[in-house]
Amino acid sequence: MLLKGYKLRILRPECNPNFQSLHCIAELNEDIGEVIPYLNADLGAYQFTKDPPSVTFRVHGKLITVHPREIAVNALRDEEEARKIIEWMKGEINRVWENRDKIKPKYETPQKPNIIEILKHLPKTNCKKCKAPTCMVFAAQLAEGAKNVKDCPELSEDNARKLENYLKKFLFVRETT
Repeated sequence: MLLKGYKLRILRPECNPNFQSLHCIAELNEDIGEVIPYLNADLGAYQFTKDPPSVTFRVHGKLITVHPREIAVNALRDEEEARKIIEWMKGEINRVWENRDKIKPKYETPQKPNIIEILKHLPKTNCKKCKAPTCMVFAAQLAEGAKNVKDCPELSEDNARKLENYLKKFLFVRETT
């Protein structure tokens, strides 16, 4: 077991203290820097930085960033959700570390989806039913993982399937439950 414990800090975003969501930082008892490239390879990171080492994941609309001595999570409802996500990440860190001999570490950021390729599959009606002002904005949000294909009610079944197949190459989302 690589990661045994942490101290959790819950805070409101400093940029706007009126935000309803919370952020958390788990200060780790152990340095887990060595596992970061393995997490990148196994969990399919959203972003990877080699120096200083860090890896960021998008899971359920949240950003989870793992550093050698801390894990940061944004957009949380409450402390219970923070603990659940940190415990899930702790489990993934330890699982990946225990299986590192079967995983080839990855030292680069994964390729991102192309917004124009996404837009090709969208209806391009700018209907706003998805809560985005335009289909182009929706495509950008989809590429970033902030929206889901199902968030576009005007999308045909055929185009939804094609779009999901295209996005599968880029977005890896592992469940936290």
